[in-house]
Amino acid sequence: MSEPARFLVVLDADSTLIRNEVIELIADEAGRGAEVAAATEAAMRGEVAFATSLRARVERLAGVPVAALDRVRARVEPTPGAEELIAAVHDRGGIVGVVSGGFHEILDHVAPSLGVDLWRANRLAVAHDALTGQVLGPIVDADGKASTLTAWAGDHGVPRAQTLAIGDGANDLAMMSVAGLGLAFNAKPVVRERADLVIGPLDLREVIPLLP
Repeated sequence: MSEPARFLVVLDADSTLIRNEVIELIADEAGRGAEVAAATEAAMRGEVAFATSLRARVERLAGVPVAALDRVRARVEPTPGAEELIAAVHDRGGIVGVVSGGFHEILDHVAPSLGVDLWRANRLAVAHDALTGQVLGPIVDADGKASTLTAWAGDHGVPRAQTLAIGDGANDLAMMSVAGLGLAFNAKPVVRERADLVIGPLDLREVIPLLP
């Protein structure tokens, strides 16, 4: 087991840690941003199974050059207050994890730049320097997010009661339910209805007073 932490904060990535939906930015490179955005919105509202939706949306990315991901990374914007929240967690002896239905290809750059300690996401298959339209391995869906939070808490000696989960979409509800405190942030109606607390302003500094 790693060095014990006082508490654990786990955030979703897209529309939570960052302001963007990365899959939509990648879809823009294929000229399919609008159709993928509509499919993403339906998935976040819980109208379709996340894994099914993700596979269908990633299929629309086939042929996007890997080089285009540099442009996508350059367009990613951290949510206001992200760095301040992460610094506050560290100051209080906690750790920050990000678990995403998005992609390691982007999160591997964003997470360390913001000071995130742990992260997990999906991986995009590549062939001949372009996306194939497939996802590698098991998809990080709602159950995957919940099990990741539980595993990270165990790895770092954090009791479940000392965990916070922050998310916006229906695929965040499972991890919010297993956490000690589930926070809806920039959230869809179904998430606001079921969260322990709803954060109104689009500023992650609003979470700081809730830290253990």
